[in-house]
Amino acid sequence: MVKSAICELLGIQYPVFQGGMAWIADGKLAAAVSNGGGLGIIAAGNAPASYVRQQIQVAKSLTEKPIGVNIMLMSPFADEVAKVVVEEQVQVVTTGAGNPSKYIKEWLAAGIKVIPVVASVAMAKLMTRLGASALIAEGGESGGHVGELTTIVLVPQVCDATNLPVIAAGGIADGRGVAAAFMLGACGVQMGTRFLSAYECTIHPNYKEKILKANDLCTMVTGKRLGHPVRSLRTQFARNYSKAEYGGMPDDELENLAVGALRLAVQEGDNEKGCFLSGQIAAMVSQEQPAADIVREVMEEAEPILRRAAAWVE
Repeated sequence: MVKSAICELLGIQYPVFQGGMAWIADGKLAAAVSNGGGLGIIAAGNAPASYVRQQIQVAKSLTEKPIGVNIMLMSPFADEVAKVVVEEQVQVVTTGAGNPSKYIKEWLAAGIKVIPVVASVAMAKLMTRLGASALIAEGGESGGHVGELTTIVLVPQVCDATNLPVIAAGGIADGRGVAAAFMLGACGVQMGTRFLSAYECTIHPNYKEKILKANDLCTMVTGKRLGHPVRSLRTQFARNYSKAEYGGMPDDELENLAVGALRLAVQEGDNEKGCFLSGQIAAMVSQEQPAADIVREVMEEAEPILRRAAAWVE
């Protein structure tokens, strides 16, 4: 069995995090992943604090194991959600799309393990100085908000820049990716797109079908002009947005073009106006299965690969 410092730190069986995917990662999915031995994470996204509290309580009703909440710092409700995770005694908080510095002290004082997502060495160093419990180094292969560096480039540099446990994210879908992450210096992985195929993931059937039928060139990045690039499936919405982005549309109109697009994809499966977030590994997701099976499967695949690593050295 693969041993990892992150398992001891968080009290989980397997070093596998389920990504905090906005409007997708709810209490039911998070609980299923945690019951399977990983760390299930509820996504706050742009949702109000009342929704996040509800989902935390749903997860608690379904599991006694640790769960996390991902807070998207660009959200207008970030301040409120930051208080909810303390009030609800959430065990782990991950953060994305911003700098969580102003919240870290309060979270740590409440006994919460704080694990920011970082896309650069500079941010990794800052989060280390501020007392983060671990770091998620997320490469640009991932779905949703992305940085410039790829996972294979980012992870070893973050590992060199901190003494904290590092979780690798972006482009990981199976045991080969898990093993590669460990070889780069990480002690765990976070997967988002792979969990879109979980039975407990309640996205619209159109969304799930798109993931299961995806190919290797299925995604594209939009939003660079506005400073917050996002990776999604190459749909009509994404193409239209890209055309508008580089066609001179004013920034405020371009921003409004994407409002509500993710919810249309998740809840209604809208093929024309929906934004279907996905990582580049979507083509490696081929079947629906329970979330617990996904967690166990990737670790069972990784173990023999890691054992064979010695064969490369005489």
